[in-house]
Amino acid sequence: MSEVPVDDDLTRTASAASRPSLAFGPYRLQQRLGQGGMGDVWLAEQLSPIHRHVAIKVIKAGMDTAQVVARFQAERQALALMDHPAIARVYDAGSTPEGRPYFAMEYVRGEPITAYCDRHRLTTRERLALFIQVCEGVQHAHQKAIIHRDLKPSNVLVTLQDDRPVPKIIDFGVAKATTQSLTEQTLFTELGALIGTPEYMSPEQAEMGGLDIDTRTDVYALGVILYELLTGALPFDARMLREKGLDEIRRTIREVEPPRPSTRITQGGSKSGDAAQNRRTEPGRLANQLRGDLDWITMRALEKDRTRRYATANALALDIRRSLNHEPVSAGPPSATYRVGKFVRRHRVGVAAAAALVVVLVSLAAVMTVQAQRIARERDRANREASASKQVSDFLVGLFQMSDPSEARGNTITAREILDKGARDIDEILGNQPEVQARLQATMGAVYTSLGVYDAALPMLEQAVATRRLVLGAGHVDTLRAANDLANTYWYLGKLDQAERLYDDVVERRRRALGDEHPDVLRAEFDLASLYLRQKRWDVAETLIRSTLAAQVRVLGENHADTLSSLNNLQSLLFGLGRFLEAEPIAVRVLEARRRLLGNDHPRTANAIHNLATNLDALGRYDNAEALYREAIEIRRRIVGEMHDSTARSQTYLANMYRTLRRYGDAEPLALAAHRGYLSSFGAEHDLTQSAITRLVELYDAWGKPAQAAEWRSKLSKPASR
Repeated sequence: MSEVPVDDDLTRTASAASRPSLAFGPYRLQQRLGQGGMGDVWLAEQLSPIHRHVAIKVIKAGMDTAQVVARFQAERQALALMDHPAIARVYDAGSTPEGRPYFAMEYVRGEPITAYCDRHRLTTRERLALFIQVCEGVQHAHQKAIIHRDLKPSNVLVTLQDDRPVPKIIDFGVAKATTQSLTEQTLFTELGALIGTPEYMSPEQAEMGGLDIDTRTDVYALGVILYELLTGALPFDARMLREKGLDEIRRTIREVEPPRPSTRITQGGSKSGDAAQNRRTEPGRLANQLRGDLDWITMRALEKDRTRRYATANALALDIRRSLNHEPVSAGPPSATYRVGKFVRRHRVGVAAAAALVVVLVSLAAVMTVQAQRIARERDRANREASASKQVSDFLVGLFQMSDPSEARGNTITAREILDKGARDIDEILGNQPEVQARLQATMGAVYTSLGVYDAALPMLEQAVATRRLVLGAGHVDTLRAANDLANTYWYLGKLDQAERLYDDVVERRRRALGDEHPDVLRAEFDLASLYLRQKRWDVAETLIRSTLAAQVRVLGENHADTLSSLNNLQSLLFGLGRFLEAEPIAVRVLEARRRLLGNDHPRTANAIHNLATNLDALGRYDNAEALYREAIEIRRRIVGEMHDSTARSQTYLANMYRTLRRYGDAEPLALAAHRGYLSSFGAEHDLTQSAITRLVELYDAWGKPAQAAEWRSKLSKPASR
């Protein structure tokens, strides 16, 4: 087979001595993609048995061709079993005409994961989502008894599939097929060989040439990649590490502890500024994101003692998921005992001499002091908790005693009546426990809001917010949760300016504390977007709805309750703009998802049913709309009651549709029921109550009943025109 013509640039970059033949077997080399310590990687065209582009890795001259190829052939069966979207496949192996081994692999059009993340300025959460996929690929390989041994960003490429970034691990199995042959290019000692890339090399790889390597070696390398993704820097500076002699490289890898990721950021100077900018945040906020869970997870993956390291790549990925979901992680800060033990192992002689002199006296004094302090703390805490517990217990007992027949005098006591009694008693019983009082007020206020009793909810939530700001601070998570509930109540009561100020404050404080894409931040943005819809500020509403929805899809997934709520907001926006045909498929999607995930007897399902009905109503598909309106009304009556404002809303829309269809007799009872519901929830002067009166006036005018129309017109704060 004749050689393939190549570019001048290609010819200049490879000397005749080192360049392989440009055509061999079914492959034609086209372009050098990269160089490594073990060989060169080329883009090649495979001509048979199928036509495709592949990546060819050609091993450098000097390696034992027969042994390398034989080992790889034995490995190929195991490699062929790997089938994971995060792993690039190895297709073939052989030798060039010069006798140099080559490996034909899946060609991945991508860039190293660290470069991709920086170029696209991915947030910490987005980087972790990609990294979890890498861990899953490594776990799959480990289950097939394949260890990579040389994981690093240049071996984890990110490519786009359906416009979504997908990591691909390359060179799986190649390192295993070649590690036992040494050349003059390999770092080695008389007793063993140092195989791999020093910056990503595990302590056990640095010991004796990789003779005792298991899957935890790859976990260590994943820890280094994670460190780099989080901070933009390596645990050990690459230039300084490589300037050291072999023994010092090995000692550094085996013994020196790198700084925690958050410490790297706080001490990184201008480099930290660049790293934070590449993650769309500020250095201080980035350090806060890393401090705690992500510090612990990363440092556990980088443990020198592999028995303390994550046992599997899957365990590492699970801990990252727990952190993203705000669940407790299995990693934690090393105990004081463990840190002291490591110090003792490094300084055995000096510590032994000092310990013999002071251990008895110090131990005795320390034990006695610690025990005394602990006993005092526990006694004080127990006394405080006992006092608070008794007061809470008395409060709850008082609530539920009223359901006793002897107390209730045979009357049926409703949940609302119990709640009202609690609201009356809470100041008297819990007045000296402000934090406990605020917690119960916040809970009771939220329940009142759910019941549609907004006037009762308002003072409870206002007092809870004021108390928590005083006791816990304005930025505390519990304070912000109560403030968000208070803003919701303002929203329902039509106090939109007050609601907007609170929503803005909650969004900003949560962003500062939690980052741009924390679920609590996105939930607050959803509430603010709902307010913009209520105000008909379509442009700002659309911008916020679409940005929040995109982030929720990335962070929470397409079927999360909060994601569906934002999707529902998008449907409401399109409906408000009169784009009913665009809104309909979104309304259908939200309803189908909520029926599947929540069932029919759920307020959010009822809301989705109502919204689809309004779309069909606007499109003139009245039969379908009528069935859905009636289903929404029935569900809302059953769940929240006849007098709830959401029930009144569905009754209002169906009555309006009947009026359009001149079915006045069907519209009348619905319009009257809607007015009763709004009056009960908001009072006579509220906009919704007044609007319900206007609808009754219009109904009776259209029906030809002027006396009834006049009677209702007289109840308007501002008389309606005829």
